[in-house]
Amino acid sequence: MAFPETYEYTDVEIVNFDKAKEMKPYLTKPRAMYVGAPGKHGYLRLGFELDAEGKSILRDLDRRVPLIVQQELYFDEELPGMPCVYILSSGGPNIDGDRYRQIFTLKKDAMAFISTGAATKLAKMQDNYSGMLQTIQLDEGAYLEYLPEPIIPHANTRFISDTQLVVHPTATVFYSEIYMGGRKYYGDGELFKFDILSICSHGERPDGTQLFREKFIIDPNKEHIRDIGIMHGFDIFANVLVMTPEENIQPIYDATEAFYDPKQKLAAGITHLPNNAGLLFKVLGMETGPVKKVVREFCSKVRQQVKGKPLPPEFPWR
Repeated sequence: MAFPETYEYTDVEIVNFDKAKEMKPYLTKPRAMYVGAPGKHGYLRLGFELDAEGKSILRDLDRRVPLIVQQELYFDEELPGMPCVYILSSGGPNIDGDRYRQIFTLKKDAMAFISTGAATKLAKMQDNYSGMLQTIQLDEGAYLEYLPEPIIPHANTRFISDTQLVVHPTATVFYSEIYMGGRKYYGDGELFKFDILSICSHGERPDGTQLFREKFIIDPNKEHIRDIGIMHGFDIFANVLVMTPEENIQPIYDATEAFYDPKQKLAAGITHLPNNAGLLFKVLGMETGPVKKVVREFCSKVRQQVKGKPLPPEFPWR
């Protein structure tokens, strides 16, 4: 693959997706602040490990505006030793020319929960695109739950992301993304009026063995998004990747039923990832609340199998 490409800018690399074929129409330089300008180049590195007493802690933290992370919290009553971290942004929605780089590392037997403080909004873009490159690395026996709030693309937005999951065979990562079709209740509605969403996730072992790759490109200008087999009558799409030791895969799969609920207009399905890497779970719905609930219920099944504990109830304000 020719992308993502990076190049040096001061002490942190700026992500460059310009060689991705689907982004070729959106390479005009921003007329306002340039790509990589201060405040448009978010960088976040989080490193979790066990301290001398065997407690999981956030040992390593490095960030660049607009990304913000505060001190880890320990509020999960089912796993009180798990640090919980929320990613915040001081810069408002993503705009054209924004670039983000996130690196999450969990060392041996560490565990963590990562989320975002609010939905990620992708603003209208005129000249360029917004891109994010993520690397998530789990060492032996590590456990990570990544459940960010939904991503909301506004009209004429362009967004591309690449997520690399480097996971030891004995570790478990629960990685979820929720994409809304747009600002559903903005004016007369703004569903599927974005220009393009390009989302890629791929898993591998620490020795470089490639396990799977999933990429979907949503371009409403080229595809009929409401066709059967794409979104049809649904407005929200959730994508969940679970990489876990082989002995956990079948019990989780057996405990998770695919379903379609026409009354709630909610559907979900599950399948195996290649190379015994784990499971792929997808949810379709109309509103964020029910979709998030199904994702959390699935996460609870994963945690029950791996840690012997369920997810606690979600905070009522989330």
